[in-house]
Amino acid sequence: MSQATRTQAKVLFSKVPEVTIFFWIIKILATTVGETFADYLNETLGFGLTTTTWVMTSLLVVALVVQFRVKKYVPPIYWTVVVFISVVGTLITDNLTDGHNVPLKLTTSVFAVLLAIVFVLWYRQEGTLSIHSIDTPRREAWYWLAILVTFSLGTAAGDLISESFSLGYWKSIFLFGGLIGVVCIATFVFNLSRVVGFWAAYILTRPLGASIGDFMSQKHVHDTDWGLGLGTTGTSVIFLGAILVVVVFLSITKKDQPPPIVAD
Repeated sequence: MSQATRTQAKVLFSKVPEVTIFFWIIKILATTVGETFADYLNETLGFGLTTTTWVMTSLLVVALVVQFRVKKYVPPIYWTVVVFISVVGTLITDNLTDGHNVPLKLTTSVFAVLLAIVFVLWYRQEGTLSIHSIDTPRREAWYWLAILVTFSLGTAAGDLISESFSLGYWKSIFLFGGLIGVVCIATFVFNLSRVVGFWAAYILTRPLGASIGDFMSQKHVHDTDWGLGLGTTGTSVIFLGAILVVVVFLSITKKDQPPPIVAD
């Protein structure tokens, strides 16, 4: 690119972080919070599903407004949205299954189809599903919509496997952790598309995080299913604290800052 072209070029900034080990650490922590904090508000504090859903949706809307207004990736803002959207995505599924008695097989199927539709429409409009190109409001809108659906899908699929199939908490952790391992091998060894691998892993981290949250918060149930019994309060505090520590670390070190994008 010539000097003149550089002068005329427009510098864009990605609104999402680089996909590093820190990205996946916070993502799993946030998904765990999505499971336990929703239960904390709904059950421990007695808000109920409806009130909890309205409160968390309102907070999510406010966080999204702030996220869309900033010009580049800002760790505290971005990860606040992820935490809120994890809780709301969980509540959407919980409202359908617990509030309206919709079977988990149906919710899992519906959210899987809905996510496929979002991906198709997003690709048709933007020509890419890569998170490295989230540099316009329209692409960011598609990104957050897809994220919301992945959380709802992951909640439904995770509950379906661990509860309906009586797999239990700790076995679910090994199952979903193993599936993520398979995705990693397929991506880095057998050249699966990086975009496909990313979204597959993103979906699977939701039931993994939920299983970890249930394992830590729930008490011993029976001989084949047991947890640490820390409660939703203790588990939520632990994971929210861990998220805060990692986000502060990233804000200081900027280890996950994406490079600027130069566009003509």
